[in-house]
Amino acid sequence: MPGPPCGSLLDYKTAKFSLTRNRRVGLLHRLLQLSALGYLLGWVLLLRKGYQERDTAPRVAVVTKVKGAAVAEAAGRRLWDAADLTWPPQVRLDPGRRQGRHIYGRKCTFPGDPFHRHNPASPRHLPRGIKTGKCLMFNATHSTCEIYGWCPVENSTLPRKPLLAEAENFTLFIKNTVHFTKFNFSKCNTLQTSDPSYFKSCTYDPIFNPSCPVFRVRDIVEAAGENFGDLALLGGSIRVLIEWNCDLDHPATQCQPQYSFSLQDMRYNFRTASYYWGSQQQLYRNLLKLYGIRFDLSVHGQAGKFSIVPTAVSFGTSIAFFGAATMVCDLVLLYLDAKADLYWKEKFEEVRRGPHGREEGLK
Repeated sequence: MPGPPCGSLLDYKTAKFSLTRNRRVGLLHRLLQLSALGYLLGWVLLLRKGYQERDTAPRVAVVTKVKGAAVAEAAGRRLWDAADLTWPPQVRLDPGRRQGRHIYGRKCTFPGDPFHRHNPASPRHLPRGIKTGKCLMFNATHSTCEIYGWCPVENSTLPRKPLLAEAENFTLFIKNTVHFTKFNFSKCNTLQTSDPSYFKSCTYDPIFNPSCPVFRVRDIVEAAGENFGDLALLGGSIRVLIEWNCDLDHPATQCQPQYSFSLQDMRYNFRTASYYWGSQQQLYRNLLKLYGIRFDLSVHGQAGKFSIVPTAVSFGTSIAFFGAATMVCDLVLLYLDAKADLYWKEKFEEVRRGPHGREEGLK
């Protein structure tokens, strides 16, 4: 009589090993094992350092200072020193502007002008002020709109050469500290020295002086693949990337930052103004349009240190790959080989109890 329908749930299966003289499957098995071994030694242990616990979100602190001095012949001879250098190193100055009514320079006709204030399709605000609605004679041939704004209208002529060419020798001091909270480890990019004059005389060099945090502006621009004169003319934006990759299984002195520089934008400028009262109690302003080089600092970091948990996980994964190699070869023998039927008979055997209670093997 057949057993109960759920009796197979209580069956136990044990492994049976069969030696086969199949060179193709044997070669496949060795190749899969070598691949698993290469994954463990090459990728997991050497490249990825799978035996380490990692901290990829350090706390970062950055302090920057600019030093240098240059003279510009913009609206008179003027010296630009460290107090001015938070602005970019080229200036166009339009002094002595006051509020009032003046012509804008855009042609108009009256009435029905598309730029007239009373036209529904006409914007009331222009880049240099607010339209009054009047169309004034500019010369004998055409009229122009009147606006209320700062007079005279800003000069839009582009510069032909950098006004502060000496800015290429300005220096940028970058002090950067990272703290990996998981390992309670902190590191600064500056050299630990008792010499107070070291940072006044050193300049960063990736080979000869990598611990000096003082960078010359021209060196940064050239490292980003640009020429200082071209970039300083109309301004630009450069990204300064600081990367920390620290292996805390080695001495702390080997944990050093890597710097890289890349150009983000070929133009950068902005406007600012200073205000004062004239002799007739009228408000004036000096408008400065500033062209220069903007530095965007970005800090990334990760640290690793030996830990038993990731080590066990990495070895467990590799051992599983070794088992998968055997499983793949079994599937090839049982389903793809020409003698699959023979392998089926030799691999699986059911053991039953005989009439006297002894276990008998039936193939």
